[in-house]
Amino acid sequence: MALSAESFDALEPAAARAPAAQPIVLLGTLSALAALSLDMYVPGLPALAADLGTTASAAQLTLTACLIGLALGQLLAGPLSDARGRRRPVLTGMALYTAASVLCALAPSIWLLVPLRLVQGAAGGTAMVVATAAVRDRGEDGTGTARLFAALMVVNGLAPILAPVVGGQLLHVTDWRGVFLVLGGVGAVLLAASALWFGESLPAERRRRGLGPRALLPVYRRVLADRVFLGCLLGNGLALGAMFGYISGSPFVLQDIHGLTAQQYSLVFASNGAGIVLGSQLSRILVGRFGARALMLAGLCGTAAGGAGVWAAAVTGAGLPVLLPLLFVNVGCLGLVLPNAGALGLAAHGDAAGAAASLLGPTPYIVGALASPLVGLGGRHDAAPMGAVIALFDAAALGAFAVLGRKAKQ
Repeated sequence: MALSAESFDALEPAAARAPAAQPIVLLGTLSALAALSLDMYVPGLPALAADLGTTASAAQLTLTACLIGLALGQLLAGPLSDARGRRRPVLTGMALYTAASVLCALAPSIWLLVPLRLVQGAAGGTAMVVATAAVRDRGEDGTGTARLFAALMVVNGLAPILAPVVGGQLLHVTDWRGVFLVLGGVGAVLLAASALWFGESLPAERRRRGLGPRALLPVYRRVLADRVFLGCLLGNGLALGAMFGYISGSPFVLQDIHGLTAQQYSLVFASNGAGIVLGSQLSRILVGRFGARALMLAGLCGTAAGGAGVWAAAVTGAGLPVLLPLLFVNVGCLGLVLPNAGALGLAAHGDAAGAAASLLGPTPYIVGALASPLVGLGGRHDAAPMGAVIALFDAAALGAFAVLGRKAKQ
């Protein structure tokens, strides 16, 4: 398939003929690309380090590179989609994601794998930010958008549950390279599905004119001057940064220190992902009664409490019966944070949803790119750095949102 703009325009979407559930399923799957790209190969991270003859910290750079790519892709594609529409960037991003995934599987060294992961992340970030903006295109108000995001997370939330389990089971029959080939297959399926069902949600008359600094800087200035948006940006970004510290550090903590197999680890990881799904659906039920701000604040309190407990367990050398429930609380409470951060942050910026999403979406990956190498500083047999990163980032997230998000009423 040619990847020119003309060929994309020639692919008429079937969204107008599709049931209402199809766009939600597709948007949810596209927005789950980060979880698929990060979580599916995490059970094989220790084996990847051994196979490529590198250290734990160097292997974790593949996570850092992907996180940076996810951030850059969203920063560039968000404003582009405000000016050119949502459909074309999705198709371009998915085509590039598919190719980069296959090349990752063929990488002969860690230093070639790292830049390929950057490209893979950037392509995935492009699709993710456009999916987020498309949700805002459909939302009518803060509460309605919060419900849409929560419904989206039924699909989106399956990724952190299924990805590590699938990755762990794949390691029975293949190695980490095979996992990347599977990701390439996922990308190809999503490219075909997007071509068929991703309808344009931003009509030409609503698109922003101009993509240069003169056109974009006033938009970014206005968005960042919104205290509620800034509170959501920092609260969501720092809390997810803590989660990426967990993603990067937990394979070594739970497998090398506590002796879990890759398959056992994948089940633990999946159970924590299930906590996010449960929290998001609780949010969908309660948001009309309590409001998005109250639920996000409650979620951040839960992540902070769980994070402090994880740090204490790591420092004292507590066993799995103590550590695992604390990790579940820490990660599961994000289910109250994620849908409400998106709804609150984008509520006042429907005319620039792509630009706003391009700031809201990348922040966790920028923070996560900083957190991922830090958790490996103590080596493969020290859990304290992971606990400290999780606790500090979650405390900062709670403080930032409590101060800056006070005006939110939705």
